[in-house]
Amino acid sequence: MRINKHMAHSGIASRRESDALIAKGKILVNGKKAIMGQQVLESDKVEIVGATKTKQYLAYYKGRGIITHSPAETEIDICTRLKKDYGITDVAPVGRLDKDSEGLIILSNDGRITGPLLDPEATHEKEYSVTVDKNISKTFLKLMELGVDIEGYHTKPARLIESPKNPKRFNIIITEGKKHQVRRMCAALGYQVDTLKRVRIMNIELGSLKPNQYRKLSGDELKTFLKELSVK
Repeated sequence: MRINKHMAHSGIASRRESDALIAKGKILVNGKKAIMGQQVLESDKVEIVGATKTKQYLAYYKGRGIITHSPAETEIDICTRLKKDYGITDVAPVGRLDKDSEGLIILSNDGRITGPLLDPEATHEKEYSVTVDKNISKTFLKLMELGVDIEGYHTKPARLIESPKNPKRFNIIITEGKKHQVRRMCAALGYQVDTLKRVRIMNIELGSLKPNQYRKLSGDELKTFLKELSVK
């Protein structure tokens, strides 16, 4: 992704502002001066030299049908909803949640958390509530916990919690984030996901939030979150 687009998505600055800052040598990528048109990864640390903007951290409930990043002309993304409904313009999603899924996503303007949170080598827990198209079996639960082969990759061990009320529902806790991972794991075992909701990222829980609602992270919850990411 081009650096100005990345910065806009991360809530650091608009594309035009980003280009101006890069031209002035005010943008660092992983501690080195950025260059115009540079390609960056979501996990790269992009920051403004000497920036003093108040850092914000939000827990947001993304509803089904809402796009995380880069919406098509007829689609609605998180940042558009936030601006329209709450007048919030200076935060952006950290990570992704596909269009057909719902639940928790972290929003922030602190570029320091992007790399540690999205690092593919990290083992941060993410918990999902999942409903599938038929009753789950003990074999399904065991295989999901042990890891599943998806297109040549064997997923890491996971933890599953059965629903006491719905035989088609379970919670799964994973420590990696392959694209559409939970859906692909279920599909590999002959199950189709009907609903998928992320209810926790590390120590941050969705709680009682409803679609398109948010809450600010603060206090011990935020301290623990930043500490686990080694962000000071």
